[in-house]
Amino acid sequence: MKILVIRFSSIGDIVLTTPVIRCLKNQISNVEIHAITKKKFSGLYKTNPYINKVYEYDDSLKKNIEELKLENYDYIVDLQKNKRSLRVCRALHRPHSSFPKLNFKKFLLTTFKINLMPDIHIVDRYFKAVEKLGVKNDCQGLDFFISEKNNYPLSELPESFQNGYHAIVIGGTYKTKILPAVKVIEVIKKLNEPVILLGGPDDVERAEEIIRQRTTDNGQQTLSTSQNLSILNLVGKINLEQSASIVKNAKSVLTNDTGLMHIAAAFHKNTVSVWGNTVPALGMYPYLPNEKEKCHIVECQDVKCRPCSKLGFKECPRRHFKCMMEIDCDAIVEGLL
Repeated sequence: MKILVIRFSSIGDIVLTTPVIRCLKNQISNVEIHAITKKKFSGLYKTNPYINKVYEYDDSLKKNIEELKLENYDYIVDLQKNKRSLRVCRALHRPHSSFPKLNFKKFLLTTFKINLMPDIHIVDRYFKAVEKLGVKNDCQGLDFFISEKNNYPLSELPESFQNGYHAIVIGGTYKTKILPAVKVIEVIKKLNEPVILLGGPDDVERAEEIIRQRTTDNGQQTLSTSQNLSILNLVGKINLEQSASIVKNAKSVLTNDTGLMHIAAAFHKNTVSVWGNTVPALGMYPYLPNEKEKCHIVECQDVKCRPCSKLGFKECPRRHFKCMMEIDCDAIVEGLL
């Protein structure tokens, strides 16, 4: 049997599809699994041993569709469920199925604060797409695979970090999902243990701001000398797989609602996720089905204007950003320890 899995983007969403792919491979005899995703995310599937072949989508689907037609798939599992994925399904004329995306219920929640969302994680909703194939969730969680060349060994870290550290993910696609630098500094002060800052090229300035905030307005240090030496800034300096390796070896992980949050869950790490304008009720919190005690969610539930979006904004629509500025840093530290 030959199956095509469709998920174009993005990092976290692709990681969330891995339980479905693993279960397809393990529960269907002699199955061959192909996947199609955006070119910039293809590495996430290429390292996955359960996938036999990866197609890269880049700008136009026309070429991809012609190639996919030659594969003569038995079934298509659409885990994207948008106009582009529907176009692929229709063009290939093969049996296909998808999952309940619940867009209208998300609209009610983010616009009118009416919560009709089922208490079901997105991973469990993804499994609706493979019910007809008799595939069931094995409840073993997410997968993430690191190629040997991108493994970041502990021996390459400063000596003071080799006995343990916490990973702090400071990045995110949208500003309203990102814990402000001033709050990160507050957490580091309270934690008083080695931390490694992680993020992408777009987060470099924020990382530098965190380092700069060692001093107060009157010139006094906000962090002790020992604490200064216990912050390792790797933001924008290593790639995603290397960042995942740092997460894998961390004692615990503090993260915004972003891709590395799901990667942390894939490694079964003790994870503190901080929520600003989005909410866990949307169904995309850290997926740790058999280890729920490792999932610590910190949010300001009393901020009445949240959730204001299922994605995020460049700036707080109401300009006060209370959902992040009033986050309880003590709760974050308690979860990390």
